[in-house]
Amino acid sequence: MAVPLLDLRAQHATIRDEVLPALIDLVDSQLFILGAAVEKLEREVAELSHTNYAVGCANGTDALLLALRALDCGRGDEVITTPFTFFATAGTIHNVGATPVFVDIDPKTYNIRPDAAAAARTSKTKAVMPVDLFGQMAPLTEIMTALPGLPVIEDAAQSIGARQSIDGEWRMAGEVPTIGTFSFFPSKNLGGYGDGGMMVTQDEALAARLKRLRMHGGAKQYFHDEVGFNSRLDALQAVVLSAKLPHLAAWSAKRRENAAYYNAAFADLAGMTTPYVDPRNESIFNQYTIRTDRRDELQAFLKERQIGNSIYYPLPLHLQPCFAYLGYKQGSCPESERAAREVLSLPVYPELTTSQLNEVTDAVRGFYGR
Repeated sequence: MAVPLLDLRAQHATIRDEVLPALIDLVDSQLFILGAAVEKLEREVAELSHTNYAVGCANGTDALLLALRALDCGRGDEVITTPFTFFATAGTIHNVGATPVFVDIDPKTYNIRPDAAAAARTSKTKAVMPVDLFGQMAPLTEIMTALPGLPVIEDAAQSIGARQSIDGEWRMAGEVPTIGTFSFFPSKNLGGYGDGGMMVTQDEALAARLKRLRMHGGAKQYFHDEVGFNSRLDALQAVVLSAKLPHLAAWSAKRRENAAYYNAAFADLAGMTTPYVDPRNESIFNQYTIRTDRRDELQAFLKERQIGNSIYYPLPLHLQPCFAYLGYKQGSCPESERAAREVLSLPVYPELTTSQLNEVTDAVRGFYGR
């Protein structure tokens, strides 16, 4: 039995009767740019993330870019981040004219190390951008303690709805930093039918500036306080996301259930490590990522048996050719480099059946001869 890495058609089938009427209503209204649909989703995401303000934009990459601009990151500035993440994290730093400063990751969570971030701080450091990789939040309070007074942009593209226990209270992804950013790319736990993004903050002035920046830098049509961007969340996507949002908690819970199923099935396998979740975190498992020093062999074995899998990420950002000008060499971030050689993500989407889960576990166990 073939098992895809992700099956969006299976999810669509469960919510089709909710989404299509809402889309038809919007089409009939012919109100496609911002408006009530986007404002509704912004209120819903702000409530989910326990923040005062949410600002929709065109995609998750723009969410990072706008956040950097809102914090005045630009030429001559440095922004500390991780090299083990999707390209947009560092690409947006470069594209506002700032310099990405890469620091290594915790080998268990794959998230940025606060001590490494603190050691990288200089007089030019303008912000730090931790990433909530694979669905679990980065150690935000430790980062903020290690880098006092420094603005924090939480790249929460993979973690909407995730939470972390801080001082005995659950804090949501996006709640704690200066600005949190989300992506609604279709493969995310809350994915649209195209691109979309969102920024959240507790700060009224920052929210107002983010709204201006997404609309060519003006709060009023044809009047521009600064040069901004055309980065508006499509109302069609807002309608889809509002229809999906009530299902998010259950979908993420099913991902955790599937991850637990895998963990139990793989517990006795030597030479393979299952995902580690910090006890303070409740992950949403955007990815279920194992690691093994036989990764390429295992990937070929699974491909032959039509078991979906992918490598997130095969080459750390500090070694990408486009960042060669920064001067990083092999060995600069050894844990990121080792992870890139060893990680492999398996299907974990909520619509997986027991038969499909067994197909995956049987294949992995078969590779290890168990």
